[in-house]
Amino acid sequence: MAELNLKQINARLNEEFRGEKRKLVFWYDDKAEFADDIKDIELDNAKVYFLQPDNQFYTKYFLERKDKENNYLIYAPFPKPDVRENHLEDTLLYSKRFFADRASLLMADLGVDEKYKNIIEKHIKFFANKDRTQRFYDLEIEQFNEENIIVGMLCSICRTQTCSFEEVVRAVLSDGECEENKFIDAFKKYDLHSEFWKLCERYFGYIDNAPSLTNFVLTLFVTYTAKSITGELPESLKSIVSHKSGNIITFMDNLKNSVLYKDRYNELSEFVSNKLNIVKVFENLLPEELLYCDTFVCIDKIIIRWIKERLLAEDTGAMLDNHSIKEVVSIRSKMHFSESTGKIYHMLGSAHDIVVSAKYTCPDSFSDILEKYKTSDYKIDQNYRYFYYDYDSLDDSEDFERLRELVENIYTNEYLDKLLQKWNSGILEENTLSKLPLQIDFYDSNIGGLKDRTVVIISDALRYEVGHELYTTLADDPKSNIKIDMSLSVLPSYTRLGMAALLPHKSITMSDDYTVLVDGMSCDNLLTRQNILQRYCDNSICVQFDDIKNMKKSELRDIFTGKQLVYVYHNQIDARGDKANTEDEVFVACKEAVNEIADLIRRISSNANTHHFIVTADHGFIYKRDKLNESDKINVRDKNAFVNRRFIVSTEAIYEDSIENISMGSILRNDDGKVVSFPISSNVFKVSGGGQNFVHGGSSPQEMLIPVLNIKMERGHIDTGNAQIALVSMVQKITSNVTVLEFIQSEAVSDTVKATTYKLYFISDDNEKISNEATLFADSRELDARKRIFRMNFRFKDKKYDKNRNYYLAAYDEGSGEEIWRHHVVMDLVGESF
Repeated sequence: MAELNLKQINARLNEEFRGEKRKLVFWYDDKAEFADDIKDIELDNAKVYFLQPDNQFYTKYFLERKDKENNYLIYAPFPKPDVRENHLEDTLLYSKRFFADRASLLMADLGVDEKYKNIIEKHIKFFANKDRTQRFYDLEIEQFNEENIIVGMLCSICRTQTCSFEEVVRAVLSDGECEENKFIDAFKKYDLHSEFWKLCERYFGYIDNAPSLTNFVLTLFVTYTAKSITGELPESLKSIVSHKSGNIITFMDNLKNSVLYKDRYNELSEFVSNKLNIVKVFENLLPEELLYCDTFVCIDKIIIRWIKERLLAEDTGAMLDNHSIKEVVSIRSKMHFSESTGKIYHMLGSAHDIVVSAKYTCPDSFSDILEKYKTSDYKIDQNYRYFYYDYDSLDDSEDFERLRELVENIYTNEYLDKLLQKWNSGILEENTLSKLPLQIDFYDSNIGGLKDRTVVIISDALRYEVGHELYTTLADDPKSNIKIDMSLSVLPSYTRLGMAALLPHKSITMSDDYTVLVDGMSCDNLLTRQNILQRYCDNSICVQFDDIKNMKKSELRDIFTGKQLVYVYHNQIDARGDKANTEDEVFVACKEAVNEIADLIRRISSNANTHHFIVTADHGFIYKRDKLNESDKINVRDKNAFVNRRFIVSTEAIYEDSIENISMGSILRNDDGKVVSFPISSNVFKVSGGGQNFVHGGSSPQEMLIPVLNIKMERGHIDTGNAQIALVSMVQKITSNVTVLEFIQSEAVSDTVKATTYKLYFISDDNEKISNEATLFADSRELDARKRIFRMNFRFKDKKYDKNRNYYLAAYDEGSGEEIWRHHVVMDLVGESF
């Protein structure tokens, strides 16, 4: 910005007198602002002539007769006289006039046409501040007109980086409350208040006899809402809807999806919701009419309430707009307010799958029970875990207590009770132990004969369904080649016996004092297990996960270098579940265990030149949220027995209706005469201390079926890529204000194709957004390409489009911000000309 001072004026005057031709320049200083400074003017090619009101005739004689050679600046410290009283009027016709008022200097410096001088003069107070004027200059407006001069001043006040009225509105909405807004106050101060509201009418169709920011915000949100509900807008809101919905939808989409403004959008949404009592206004709308609307978080509350009520009624086949409950959950959990509502939708999705299990049927044969659990039944345990993981994370779960009770009842009475009865009938059948790989054969089946360095990670209480989540997590890693199987643990399914079974051995025995021995050696701590392991593999070692989890690269290498076999003992789940005060955190521990093990595998693979991993567990567990009644607990009579909540080891069998018995010898493959007694349901023996929600040691798929994951991590770099999208609709010309387009995800998400989120919108050749912004989640794993097609709605700004200009549909990777592709279109819409 040039300084409006004498130095600037001097330079401008010298510019006027350049050249060989004689020049006369008149400077009427209306307010005599420079009368004292004119003597300091230094002209290179002209002289200063001081005009007085009463020497006009002489001046005419002097300039046209006496000195016809020199250039002159004729300075008059008064306004130019009226034509009828000005003897120099004809001289002015072949001369030039110089203006040194602030408005003229600004216009000259900026290149503003003289016809807009009245606008600059009207708002000259705005330019009185150097910093504010500098911000106006910094906008670098190329071609001035009445609108962009006004918008430029508004932008300068709001400190935006570009000359855009939408940026002005964003700034205004982002500052403070609607009733007291510093930018609105500044607009009033610099006589821009009415211009601001005229532009709101022009851009957004906001018309109000007494405009206010509050009413403007109401118009934005109601108009935005009107275009995303499929039913008729409530009568009380119709008068607030703007006729320029396209511009509003584009603006609101950008506001809502912006990292900078989304929090403010949420605040304004809540403000409007309360102001208009949206909950009350929408009470007569059907949930399906609101399915695609995410203007207000209360809409999520309406849909969440509908899902909850359907589940409580066990109406799992209910639909909204031809979408199942699970599809509704998927749709809504990806919408704007998912940061606050996403875990509720996930919880409801898990609850849905549990409620479906109310009709659970269990096969009769043990082989079929195993196969069904491996393929589908494990998901019931998994969804039960997911339900409580999300339920426990809610700030207020009171509204879902009845649903929790239903989930608990179905899981316990319809699923566990049926499954465990059949399971415990089958496990005593002849040859049952030959129908599944056994934990007691783990070393021989998985480790013996291996030549590459192998890390065995034993996670205490990592039951099969948690192991399957780990499998899913690692399967998405392009460097992993992973397989999952299951094995049947020993019985009783508790830590000391399970850990012994996973070691190499010739024999496993239980002494009369119930100590577990491997080849006659104790195995109840890290050192004794390592001693046993090294008898079978010289270059082996046992380590605790907690001791290596934070090791640096060099420290990890020191642990693994020269080793053939490493047993890593991980204890996240059992450590939390076995304590009465933390047992209800066991599902959180499961999530942490999955993340910790996956991270450990990647770190060891990358830093310790080790690529083969086997993950398994000593046992699983049963967890139920509701505690058993005292009447459901089984009394123990044998005081000399080894008693656990889920099993008893003694010298004699217990013969009661709710208990089964199996010989320890049949489990350990020896002649041990001890008997293992266990409940055939999920009930427990009555013992003192400890918790009772988290239990293990007994006979159930949850306790005895443990995962065996065999993982090989690829060396070096694996090429991966984002899931790509392409336009299916063959659109070349846009002829409607609302356009529906179809896109296809080119490939299914896999270990080499990563799920990707895209932003799609239309732009002009100067990158102006002309439509709303649509979000496409390219995360489908469907192999059928027809199931990877997405429909997106686009609404265009209400404006006049030039058929000769270039417009594009552009796709951007949300993560990187990179433009992926653009598709040329012709905009053939009839719009307003502004």
